[in-house]
Amino acid sequence: MTENQGNLYIISSVAGGGKSTLIDLLLRKHPEILFSVSYTSRPIRGGEKNGLNYHFISKEEFEDLVVKNYFYEWAQVHDNYYGTPKEFIEKNLKDGKKIILDIDVQGADKVKSSLPSSVSIFIVPPSREIWVERLKNRGTDDPQVIEKRIKNGLHELEAQDRFDNRIVNNELMKALEELETIILS
Repeated sequence: MTENQGNLYIISSVAGGGKSTLIDLLLRKHPEILFSVSYTSRPIRGGEKNGLNYHFISKEEFEDLVVKNYFYEWAQVHDNYYGTPKEFIEKNLKDGKKIILDIDVQGADKVKSSLPSSVSIFIVPPSREIWVERLKNRGTDDPQVIEKRIKNGLHELEAQDRFDNRIVNNELMKALEELETIILS
């Protein structure tokens, strides 16, 4: 990266691993860090806001944006599309900003291969039992979706060794401190 270029931080985890909570806490403490709001074709969940958590669009709209080369990276995960807007990333890196991406393992691999200087961080749940319990207690998905997320998550956990950093999310504030140390160093 050039001296004026910013830094891109890729944060991934299994569904229910706690990455969204950690990112939210980090951004509240450090408003100078930017969050890239991804696009998705999945339905909005209770408590989410369009444009804040994701840009919620239809599968057809998403596919149209893919054809227009709108995304820095995109993937199909859990039967829905997710993508990172290219212009936001390129402009803010050029302006020297720190940017956080909350993306899945597939997206992380794509970003890391196109921008090797990006820093990848995998958030690991403390145990399989705690992870499954967190997924069930979220109350956002029906049992079939939870089972699919567990199946996919087991494959995602196998990818954690490909990441530059690994944080076990056992104690929330300790995990936040570790995340802060990585991003602010």
